[in-house]
Amino acid sequence: MVNSSRQEMEIGRYHWMYGSSRPQQVPTMSGSMSPLGTGGCFECCIKCLGGVPYASLVATILCFSGVALFCGCGHVALTGTVSILEQHFSSNASDHALLTEVIQLMQYVIYGIASFFFLYGIILLAEGFYTTSAVKEMHSEFKTTACGRCISGMFVFLTYILGVAWLGVFGFSAVPVFMFYNIWSSCEVLKGLPVNYTTTAEQICVDIRQYGIIPWNALPGKACGTALGNICSTNEFYMSYHLFIVACAGAGATVIALLIYMMATTYNYAVLKFKSREDCCTKF
Repeated sequence: MVNSSRQEMEIGRYHWMYGSSRPQQVPTMSGSMSPLGTGGCFECCIKCLGGVPYASLVATILCFSGVALFCGCGHVALTGTVSILEQHFSSNASDHALLTEVIQLMQYVIYGIASFFFLYGIILLAEGFYTTSAVKEMHSEFKTTACGRCISGMFVFLTYILGVAWLGVFGFSAVPVFMFYNIWSSCEVLKGLPVNYTTTAEQICVDIRQYGIIPWNALPGKACGTALGNICSTNEFYMSYHLFIVACAGAGATVIALLIYMMATTYNYAVLKFKSREDCCTKF
């Protein structure tokens, strides 16, 4: 009896000290409030930022901006050029019919260029993301393939071809800027012509036929004195001049973007080619 009562006393004291024989569960904080959860999110963000192809991203933004400036400003400037030509340099429609058809064809080509580079820029940016992930080894479950390396090499070759082609486009876009600059210079000379000069205003002329855009038998073909002053006083002339300058700058920006693409794609292809010899590579 003594032993049983002593055991009951021990059990009662245990319950009194600990409240219950069942272990209590300690509530845990949610994942968003847990320090471990915060650290994991931060590490994930750093990991994602490390996989961003910054060179391809900058090149894409520059390419989109340059192509948009070249296509938009070039389209409007060509329309203004035809209007100036018809009103002041070629009274016969048959003399500039071929030029009008060429300009209309160039405007349709501009639509195609804008669509193509919008799609090509997105593809190169996506290629940069996948290849950078392979270089950073962020997704170790993927493996490089011969097809992926072949596609990456094709992008390198195509980007080089487009870069050379856009150098020609950049040079071609400088021709109307040069032509309008000569007209603008003649306008400035005409405006600042002093009275005591031996040269009269009618002797200051701009002959558009010398640029080869209209035939030599086109009439009037040139503008002198008062006619030249009328051209210089129109907003259409200055707007077309400035738009051609912006279009030329856009073509130059596109060339720079393609040069950056060349370096990025060449580097990515070289790294993929080198990493393909190892087992820890990731797939393009």
